[in-house]
Amino acid sequence: MTSSLLPIVSNESALRKARGAFFTPIEITRFVARWAIRKADETVLEPSCGEAAFLVAAGNRLQELGASPNDLNVNVNGIDIHEESVDLARTVLATAGVNARVWAGDFFGLQSHDAPKFDAVIGNPPYIRYQQFGGDARGRALEAALRQGVRLNRLASSWAAFTVHAASFLKSDGRLGLVLPAELLSVNYAAEVRRFLLNRFSSVKLILFENLVFPGVLEEVVLLLAEGSGGASKFELYQAKDANSLDHIDTAIWTRFSPRGDEKWTSALVPGEAIDLYQELTMGHQFEVLLDWGETYLGAVTGNNDYFSLTRKKASSYRLPASDLMRISPPGSKHLRGLGFTERNWYRMLDEDEQCLLFYPKSDRLSKPAQRYVEFGESTGVQKAYKCKVRSPWWRVPLVETPDLFFTYMNHERPRLSRNDASVQFLNSLYGVKLHLPRKNLGTDLLPMAALNSLTSLGAEIVGRSYGGGMLKHEPKEADLLPLPSQQVLQRLEYRLKLLRPQVAAKLRSGRLAEAIDIIDRTILCDGLSMTEQQVAAIRQGRDALFKRRATRGRSSHGAN
Repeated sequence: MTSSLLPIVSNESALRKARGAFFTPIEITRFVARWAIRKADETVLEPSCGEAAFLVAAGNRLQELGASPNDLNVNVNGIDIHEESVDLARTVLATAGVNARVWAGDFFGLQSHDAPKFDAVIGNPPYIRYQQFGGDARGRALEAALRQGVRLNRLASSWAAFTVHAASFLKSDGRLGLVLPAELLSVNYAAEVRRFLLNRFSSVKLILFENLVFPGVLEEVVLLLAEGSGGASKFELYQAKDANSLDHIDTAIWTRFSPRGDEKWTSALVPGEAIDLYQELTMGHQFEVLLDWGETYLGAVTGNNDYFSLTRKKASSYRLPASDLMRISPPGSKHLRGLGFTERNWYRMLDEDEQCLLFYPKSDRLSKPAQRYVEFGESTGVQKAYKCKVRSPWWRVPLVETPDLFFTYMNHERPRLSRNDASVQFLNSLYGVKLHLPRKNLGTDLLPMAALNSLTSLGAEIVGRSYGGGMLKHEPKEADLLPLPSQQVLQRLEYRLKLLRPQVAAKLRSGRLAEAIDIIDRTILCDGLSMTEQQVAAIRQGRDALFKRRATRGRSSHGAN
């Protein structure tokens, strides 16, 4: 079993979510069992057996191959940390007519050198995010992964260590069939798991789904099918429509992909010509990454944006003087559609009663209006929020450097860079970019325009990650890897781009983003880098393939809810 966002609100569902448990569709359990189990006498382990979905599938598969009921009692094995689930598993197995050995225990406490090796290890590891995955359980998990030479960082969810540990219970030619979060392909902490899989197995295959396959659950999953030993230079990937289409896997055409170093495996989802062009350009001198241009960082964390960010009307109602306020970019990012956020933009939003002001007394000796506002905050419990509670005084928000550029890190369409022409502070709904001094003038002038090119948009899909609802998110280290035209390229095109700025800005103001992208693609990719129109079209198709996949999953999740 595995879990993400559970749609049912009940005590039982809350307990399931806490331990990372959720039912696996029968189409998937049956498919994984049939792939992993190939002879009647093979032994099987399900290390997170939950309520026996995979054990029933394994028993049925072995009986199809000619195993007797008595054989199953020896060859089918399951363990789960949750005793009530084990009790229910035994009942389910008895009802299904499947004999199996099932016991309650901590899988991470079971060491492979003390246990028999299995022909197949199958299942759906518990999915517990790092925020809830702590204490002794986390320590045992990290230790188990480390015994296999895999050092996971503090951000790793439970499935990562579980996958590595599960592989240690296989025979050298054994098979690992697991249902994992699709973040295997995209998150930074999973780089160690990706490397381990290619080092450990001779064949690694992944199946993704166009549609969400867990009803009511936002988490996208991938089927990991790994076998043999000795290492693999590449993995194979197939995109199925849904769980029902697994029945036709025998005729599937698999895509082979050889990753470079620790790069994310999301590149494998890009059509061949597009990824070839992308790798050629990003490995050369014509593109750099955002980190080459400047430092990316999160905006100020207030602890309670509704309290600390004020409209002019609210500030006036408390008679707060200008000395107790600071200008900010309003929370959110919808207002950053153009090339820059100007003084005029800021004053217009102030007039529209947006939250353009930050409560920020300059002195510990509060003015009377500021004191009244602090007392109001304390009366509503603002000071009890964690970020407020750990600072002194609780009402002083720790500021960050005023950025040269804003970066929108949560997007449906694509990330945007905007100049901070108003020189305002900002909150944690945005990233700031502080450009390196030698590049500051060029970057401030041209990066917001240059970032509109289609190769950067494709790179945003590759280096970012997709979240529930189809949103594209970039962590700071992922934003650092966003490919952008190099300093040399922008210096060569500086005059032309500056001439085009009014035209591009007008397109963006009127919502004609596609036309603005056309202008930038012709200027940078075609004229500047000598790419053909067909090559640019291939890059766009690659980006659209990832975007449509993300958007489709977003629509699926809304439908499930």
